[in-house]
Amino acid sequence: MIYWHIFLAFFIPGIVGYGGGPATIPLVENEVVHRYEWLSVQEFSEVLALGNALPGPIATKMAGYIGYEQAGILGAAVGVFATVAPSLILMIALMSLLYKFKDSPKVKRMSNYVRPTIALLLGVMAYRFFAQSYEGAGLIHSAILVIASFLLLEKWKVHPAYVIVGALVYGAVLLS
Repeated sequence: MIYWHIFLAFFIPGIVGYGGGPATIPLVENEVVHRYEWLSVQEFSEVLALGNALPGPIATKMAGYIGYEQAGILGAAVGVFATVAPSLILMIALMSLLYKFKDSPKVKRMSNYVRPTIALLLGVMAYRFFAQSYEGAGLIHSAILVIASFLLLEKWKVHPAYVIVGALVYGAVLLS
């Protein structure tokens, strides 16, 4: 039954998460943290940070890691397959239909309606991560990490992998 739960935890967000990886992350969080309770919010944020630091699609790396933690190598394979299965099925079944209507005003309008929803879901997830960080590390450490990350990413254009590694080192040295 665990394999079926792993499959559903990553397949359903892949089906309803229109927009790719960033759109599915809050949905995966809901499944993994709130529905199945495999990880806490803190653990999920660490898995997400690790997934961001490594090359390739975030969702598949997260699915592989979480699947492995829950059910070993077969769990990892099921998680990764469940993540790519929705795209695979749609690509095979609807390739000609998508190509035919790709420039349709209705399709473009639908995409414009979905974007704010995705932004809201990502904002809620970021708020949860900050609230968890505030509870675990305190206001001063959380503020330092948020401000430093913002400046490094937006002002000095440092690659996100270096910012994540720097935050991990900061946490390991000052918060352990």
